[in-house]
Amino acid sequence: METFEEHYASMRDTILKCMPNADMALIDKAVNYARVKHRDQLRKDGSPYIIHPLAVAEIVAEMGLDIDAVLGALLHDCIEDTDASHADIEKIFGQTVAELVEGVTKLTKANFSTTEQAQMENLRKMFMAMSKDIRVVLIKIADRLHNMRTMQYQTPEKQLKKCQETMDIYAPLAHRLGMQKVKWELEDTSLRYLNPKEYNEIMGYLNAHKEQDEAFMHTIQSKITERLSAVGIRNTTYGRIKHVYSIYRKMQTQGKTIDELYDIYAFRVIVDSIPDCYNVLGHIHDLFNLVPGRFKDYISTPKPNMYQSLHTTVIGSQGIPFEVQIRTWEMHETAEYGIAAHWKYKQGTGSGSEKDFEWVRRLLENQQDTDAEDYVQSLKIDMFDDEVFVFTPKGRIVSLPAGSTPIDFAYAIHSGVGNSMVGAKVNNRIAGIDVTLKNGDIVEILTSKAAKGPSRDWLNICKSNQARTKIKQWFKKERRDENVVHGRASFESEMKRAGLPLSITLDPEVSPQLLKKLSFDNWEDMYAAIGYGGLTAVKAVGRIRDDINKALKVQANEKMQAAPLRINPDSEAVRSNRHAVNGVIVEDIDSCMIKFAKCCTPVPGDPIVGFITKGFGVSVHRCDCPNAANRNLPIQTSRWVRVRWANQEEQPFETTLELDCITRDGLVLDVATIMTTSRVRVKELNAKDLPGGRSAITIRFEVKNVAELESIRAKLLNIRDVIGSRRGQN
Repeated sequence: METFEEHYASMRDTILKCMPNADMALIDKAVNYARVKHRDQLRKDGSPYIIHPLAVAEIVAEMGLDIDAVLGALLHDCIEDTDASHADIEKIFGQTVAELVEGVTKLTKANFSTTEQAQMENLRKMFMAMSKDIRVVLIKIADRLHNMRTMQYQTPEKQLKKCQETMDIYAPLAHRLGMQKVKWELEDTSLRYLNPKEYNEIMGYLNAHKEQDEAFMHTIQSKITERLSAVGIRNTTYGRIKHVYSIYRKMQTQGKTIDELYDIYAFRVIVDSIPDCYNVLGHIHDLFNLVPGRFKDYISTPKPNMYQSLHTTVIGSQGIPFEVQIRTWEMHETAEYGIAAHWKYKQGTGSGSEKDFEWVRRLLENQQDTDAEDYVQSLKIDMFDDEVFVFTPKGRIVSLPAGSTPIDFAYAIHSGVGNSMVGAKVNNRIAGIDVTLKNGDIVEILTSKAAKGPSRDWLNICKSNQARTKIKQWFKKERRDENVVHGRASFESEMKRAGLPLSITLDPEVSPQLLKKLSFDNWEDMYAAIGYGGLTAVKAVGRIRDDINKALKVQANEKMQAAPLRINPDSEAVRSNRHAVNGVIVEDIDSCMIKFAKCCTPVPGDPIVGFITKGFGVSVHRCDCPNAANRNLPIQTSRWVRVRWANQEEQPFETTLELDCITRDGLVLDVATIMTTSRVRVKELNAKDLPGGRSAITIRFEVKNVAELESIRAKLLNIRDVIGSRRGQN
């Protein structure tokens, strides 16, 4: 049985080796804290539980992460399995460590379910954690790696479940993060339990041929080393047998037995510089015969996970093919530990550049409007499969899932390019949109303004989830009007069947509450959802029935109470006593609270109307506000009053403009420049890309009157690619 002392000594040695300046007193403090908290807990093999956090911390240190990550690894089970709290850990070890521990705890609690919907949610949580602090997921991977190393103590059912989960999620995730060493161990261990027969056959074969394989690799290694040393290239060269799962996949894909496979040997040549890499490549091709089509340059074209290396397959004098990987020491470290090898916390500059995590953002975006089952399945293609690298005509590199087509390429460039695509050229020749792209292809998308948009057949042709999602979004948007019409009719019919007045949905006080219950921002979105089948009218009305009945009772009680507030406007006494509140005079009420509706943000000069609210005085709306459209309905007339702007010194009023734009670089800067030169106070400025190459920019700012507002609007509309504007309707 493993002992605490053995694991502690091993962890300590690894930390000092990887982080010579580590604060070991702080490490010991975390070890003692975790040991006390886990003192009554045992592992499945009967050993003290503290051995697990020690092992995870050692793996994290080997990855090259920082001291906070090591502390987080030591404490990663404290919040979940002991009485320790986030506040306790923050007080002793700091906020960063506490947040890492809490982040790992949330991922641990999100156990993967067999249902696609739950699995999609768990994946989303993991990507969210990655986008905030990649160390959370790296600690979780280290946690899973140690659990896999001790899988023999689990029940057969648990072994199968955990190993399948590892193959589906953790091994591909390690691959996507560039952590090849971790990936190989996770895959080999999983295969051992998922396919024990095949695993044992491969291991038996390798053990039986061990001496023969070692002799072959020694011969090749000596030949390479002698040549490079003779020409003065410093190098470290070694051979290895490809890992078990890699051999298993070759057997499956090629339909061969292991003794029929030849390319199971791989050699690495590690040198000091990039020029040396290419010099070595020349010598390798001089020493051995090149296998055509098996050369890949990942130095000039790195993989998205930062992997760099030269790969070439050659054949020696024995007629046995083998792969040679040529890289620098820095590239080698990246290949072994991926993103952890470039850990920026070492320099205190953050957790990685925005570019490093662009793929995380893309995976999060692509889950929108996607069926759970489709998302999980296509995610395994986007994230886990090998990439193919193709080029735009201007030389820009685009990474796509293996098997991608020009459709995938078009939508990877921009949704507007995909939606207007009418054909494609590959290597300057007209090609079908369903052709499979290969590494190095130069792809040009042919577009037309007269294009009718994507075809539904494209959903069966494209490979990437990104393309599939954008195509679905196009169909959803283009048929929105039709969906709204059908959805509105279904909703109104169900409201009538339930005996509920449709006018209640137009009440400016009740409407937001109902929409919140339905999880929509406005009624059109809800109608559209009903129209395209995302929600049924029966479910929608069922969710808000109780709220509507309560609101109707309140309105009935308030109708009588509101009447005494209305005073004869012809009374001379009333006229003489009227005064403005916040620049507004209420025609029928004196000395009441005034607030400006956020839904339409009226400013002086706008035609306005007032609404008597519950406990907040009069809410002032623009007359063209949708929430004021029902003011003439019998159920509402008693609560609407006449209001007007007072003649007084000008003061700033808050309003909102929404700009419709064609997407381009620098557009937001141009808008911000206009707002600055106009000398208005901008409270908020947001921009977002929309399907079809469009963008929406929302500006919340202060003006003195509607004339100033219209002047600013005119300036904004003169900006190139700003094609429309409207007053904000929240």
